[in-house]
Amino acid sequence: MRRNASITLLSIGHACVDVYQGAVAALIPFFVAERAYDHATVSGMVLAASLLSSFVQPMFGALTDRWAMPWLLPAGTLLGGTGIALSGISGSYGLTLAFVALSGIGVAAYHPESARIARLAGEGGHNAMAWFSTGGNLGFALAPLVVAAVMAAGGLHLTPLLVLPALVGAVLCLPVLRSLARKDATETAAAMPVGKDDVGSFVKLSLAVVFRSIAFIGLSTFIALHAQRAMGGSAAGTAALFVLYLGGAFGSVLGGALADRWGRVTVSRWSYLVSVAAVTGVVFVPGPALYLFVAATSAGLYIPFSLQITLSQDYLPSRIGTASGVTLGLTVSVGGLASPLIGALADHTTLRTALMPLILMPALSWLFLRTLPEPAPPHAIPRPARSPA
Repeated sequence: MRRNASITLLSIGHACVDVYQGAVAALIPFFVAERAYDHATVSGMVLAASLLSSFVQPMFGALTDRWAMPWLLPAGTLLGGTGIALSGISGSYGLTLAFVALSGIGVAAYHPESARIARLAGEGGHNAMAWFSTGGNLGFALAPLVVAAVMAAGGLHLTPLLVLPALVGAVLCLPVLRSLARKDATETAAAMPVGKDDVGSFVKLSLAVVFRSIAFIGLSTFIALHAQRAMGGSAAGTAALFVLYLGGAFGSVLGGALADRWGRVTVSRWSYLVSVAAVTGVVFVPGPALYLFVAATSAGLYIPFSLQITLSQDYLPSRIGTASGVTLGLTVSVGGLASPLIGALADHTTLRTALMPLILMPALSWLFLRTLPEPAPPHAIPRPARSPA
């Protein structure tokens, strides 16, 4: 299978998986409307999906560093879809919570191994990883539309229909896995030695990702409300949130193209500096110009997204699964924990005042990236021992 075809299939499969990351939040209004859940109850569902998924991902990454587990791609996809599909057909809150948690585990199982497979299929190219990341961003952004379409057809008892993206994603990854398996079978020599782990640089990069996550999740949580108050009307808030997500897809692709010319670390540094100015505009600029700054913020924060995945893999070349799990999972969840603090500050002051600290976040990311070296490409992407399966 040609490289571009493999990355295309993996990107679409990634979109099918990340639909379930956004589906939980999209289902919340319907659980409130049909089951009269209060805010504390539904927040438990969001935590069950996001936090569990994020903290479990490094564990799956460590496992894939020891044993190749390509079967986690279709299995994780199906598990993620099955959990969401079953969440609406049980009247028990306990079972609903368990099904949502099951979906989170499936999403967690998918990501570390899929990042390694995408790196192999893309032959280490930055553009390939950028397109793979973009697939996930689009899936997350499409989740509210998919959920709304199913709910409009018949409410929560039709959530089993939400398993369809998982079926599509599981099928699409199979040709890629077969192609890579045949390629392995024809190799006559073991992979060449990889570079040495740079744990210090990996820790600095992880901290940069944490601060980037605080900025993005904080804005995605409150940007709709901020836009409504700045311009009036719920449509303004919906449009601002859409621009924030759409700019992310554009930024991921742009990041891969820029990195091929100037390097990943350099591009990430400049992106975070641009993000400082862009977030400042989001907080302080009134009127329709707000949308321009939202778009610039989204692109600036997402240009480094896929680049940081490959950087983490190159800083820990002997533990690619662990690096991917931490970058894609743990750091994101830690960043998300700041959102309640922003909300509490907004309750005691104003929303604009509460958003001001987010201006500092990309500056802190730039500070940690400032001293990072551009790692030399590894001689080969490490391939763990094959599982008996």
